[in-house]
Amino acid sequence: MDTPGNILLNGGTETRRSTIFLKEPSRYNNLLSVVLSLGCELSNRIPSVSLAAVPGRRAVTLDLAVEIEERGFSGIYCPSFGDAMGLCQGIAERTSQIPFGTSIVNIYTRHPHDYASSASFIHEVSNGRFRFGVGVSHGPMNDCLSLTTGKPLSDMQNFVQIFKEAERVGELPPIIIAAMRDRMMNLGAEISDGVVLANGARSALAGSLERMRLNSNIRDDFFIGGMIPTCISEDREAAAAVNRKTLMMYVNLPNYRNYWKASGYQKEMESIEEAISQKNYEALANLMTDDWLSDVTLYGSATEVKEGLEKWYEAGLENPILVPSSTSGGQFIAFQELFALFT
Repeated sequence: MDTPGNILLNGGTETRRSTIFLKEPSRYNNLLSVVLSLGCELSNRIPSVSLAAVPGRRAVTLDLAVEIEERGFSGIYCPSFGDAMGLCQGIAERTSQIPFGTSIVNIYTRHPHDYASSASFIHEVSNGRFRFGVGVSHGPMNDCLSLTTGKPLSDMQNFVQIFKEAERVGELPPIIIAAMRDRMMNLGAEISDGVVLANGARSALAGSLERMRLNSNIRDDFFIGGMIPTCISEDREAAAAVNRKTLMMYVNLPNYRNYWKASGYQKEMESIEEAISQKNYEALANLMTDDWLSDVTLYGSATEVKEGLEKWYEAGLENPILVPSSTSGGQFIAFQELFALFT
């Protein structure tokens, strides 16, 4: 429903403000505020968020999920940290309208048929609001769990096939594939219902999506999501330091470094690799340049974060998933700061 408001004068320019409420879940956003001005459109879209539950705080995390829904956010997506499937089951039972899903779970930790049973259950009790996001994780992480892995592309293809062919489990939810580089994105377009990136480079996104669309016929309801580390603070340097800490683990992963090299950050990643080879881990934060950090995360004042988010939309990211952190505390404080941003 489009509810027109008054005509406003903004610096002598006639503008019209409208608020659009979408009655059904959308692959874009549940709530849009739009300003139209002589062919120029400015948006105040409310994105999705990433939510994790830690031991001892699981019940209050579900309370937080309810508040996220009440505040009109577009979705809730649960990372592999903790029990993402368990958290999604709780979200299914505590919420009624908001889309949600895993982003992501590791395909190697459970048999695809077992995943299919759990995913179908959550899909059914949530009345179709659940998206099942899966990924191949990373070599070092899989090694820590003593998991046997093969080639990522063929492993993912086999997983999705077995998942979809699971019998006597009920209707299955849409399956979303974690993808960063072209081959996995193309596979996602071929066999899944969407792709999700994590810590992707905004500057590389449009080209990646263009190549994927040239390679495949993408359906209108194909999900394109991206998890973006986000820290809101008037102290821009402090917020940047928080995001650097968040990404410290990822710059230690070869697959991520290779992706960022291909995205234009060859020099930065080679410097980081040199520091890692010398076990000079204290140097890593200083090697994460401002240009790179601003391309893969959101940080700074409320205005800077909202302007940065708009750039992600403009680059083609239909479903930004903000991963909130705070300079002042943990996840719950970070969410209060995020709520204030969209109030």
